[in-house]
Amino acid sequence: MTKFTRIKEIIFGIATIACALLTMVAPSDGYDVIILILAVWLMIRGIRTLVYYFSMARFMVGGRSQLYSGVILLDFGILTATLTDVPHYYVLLYLIMMHAFSGLIEVLRALEAKRYGAPSWRLKLSHGILNLLVTVASLIFMKYLATAVIVYGIGLIYSSVMRIISACRKTKLVYIQ
Repeated sequence: MTKFTRIKEIIFGIATIACALLTMVAPSDGYDVIILILAVWLMIRGIRTLVYYFSMARFMVGGRSQLYSGVILLDFGILTATLTDVPHYYVLLYLIMMHAFSGLIEVLRALEAKRYGAPSWRLKLSHGILNLLVTVASLIFMKYLATAVIVYGIGLIYSSVMRIISACRKTKLVYIQ
């Protein structure tokens, strides 16, 4: 990881923590902030993936999957931006599914890293398990919007702290001479 990427990850982590604290301070307005953050993040990620496809990935083997990913992410971002007038249950289900999916993927990646002997598998496993716990807690407190927003904010803070920790970790480089 380059120094610029490390700095970018740390700044993004700090900004995410600030947004999570903002949502937790005012849970009634936090719902709208969560929708805005999620929509902007998905749209930016989709546009970045599409730019990557058109600039480089279309010439690669399996590059077409980048096109599909970019279009799907951009569509999800636009869909999320339109969910402001929808009852909060639908958006919370949407967020719960995203947390469940990312938690499951993180646990599977941690188990794969353990199988290959990587030293950071415990950190990945804890991150995945906490994502799954946030999913369960959000399902339990889904009836109460303020509590669900606070639980989601805690999960967002934890994810940001993990991002900052992984950005500060030294990476090992293999040099072949």
